[in-house]
Amino acid sequence: MDTFVTGNALDLEDFHWLMDILQSLDVGLVVLDKSYNIQLWNGFMENYSGIHGVAINNHNIFETFPDLPQSWLKHKVEDAIVLQGPVFNSWEQKPFLFKFTAARPFTGLSSIMYQNITIMPLRSIHGTISHVCIIIYDVTESATNQLGLQDANEKLRALSITDGLTQLYNRAYWQECLVQEYNRFKRKSINVTLMMMDIDFFKKVNDTYGHPAGDEVLRTLSKILKSQLRATDVAGRYGGEEFAVILLDSDIEKSIMVAERVRKAVEAHTVYYEDLVIKFTLSVGLCQLTSSIESAQDWLVNTDNCLYYSKEHGRNQVTAYGINNK
Repeated sequence: MDTFVTGNALDLEDFHWLMDILQSLDVGLVVLDKSYNIQLWNGFMENYSGIHGVAINNHNIFETFPDLPQSWLKHKVEDAIVLQGPVFNSWEQKPFLFKFTAARPFTGLSSIMYQNITIMPLRSIHGTISHVCIIIYDVTESATNQLGLQDANEKLRALSITDGLTQLYNRAYWQECLVQEYNRFKRKSINVTLMMMDIDFFKKVNDTYGHPAGDEVLRTLSKILKSQLRATDVAGRYGGEEFAVILLDSDIEKSIMVAERVRKAVEAHTVYYEDLVIKFTLSVGLCQLTSSIESAQDWLVNTDNCLYYSKEHGRNQVTAYGINNK
């Protein structure tokens, strides 16, 4: 009579209940021979793949499931054989091996089953490694909870650094960026220019059209800035109607071109709010960071002085530190 061997011989009845346990485990079990042919495909795998084990017994796993990451899985199997011990992979490293539908696709938070994987070498009765076992754990619930927490934290982080009205960076976070860029300049001497701008006669806009209309003007300026600036530039609402942008990898000549482009875009734009038609302009100050500027605060003050020079000399213009504010 044939026996199933695990170190001690089992009779046929014991073999039956052992296989029954393997089939009913709430984890996936796949046993492969050295040619990657399927030798065991338990009930968990049948349920989620929709394929009965008898139908794929002795079939090559990569031919049966062509979407499997073949080179990755072979590398993991080889590691397990060389190490003569289990090799693990968490869902954070690779979300899944088999693309199964989650157990609760409608009530859960994911339609895909996240999986932790263990690959174990199996020894024959002669002590040689003849097969490997892949154990698949459904960790969808814990993975989605962790991802949900990460997503919530990212949203809270975004809220904490964002100005609610304009959706640009708020003053506190923007000033952190200013200090970081100043310190980076001290290490690497890269070109970086600070641009500050102020909406001309904004108080008159509020007094004439009301604060809701003034808020629409602020939102409009934010949209214009986003459309005219690069993704690498750091734009923020400094306070009230005053905005600031750190222009990365930009010398004063390039920055003047950017500032003029923004100023002209604002001048050409018309704000339509309810039945109101509003035009506004922008005064701008620029200062390229140099080694003679001793602090981030001094950099800010120099730029702010250029901004007020623009406002005091006619508004709707750009003033650059050391160039046209003498």
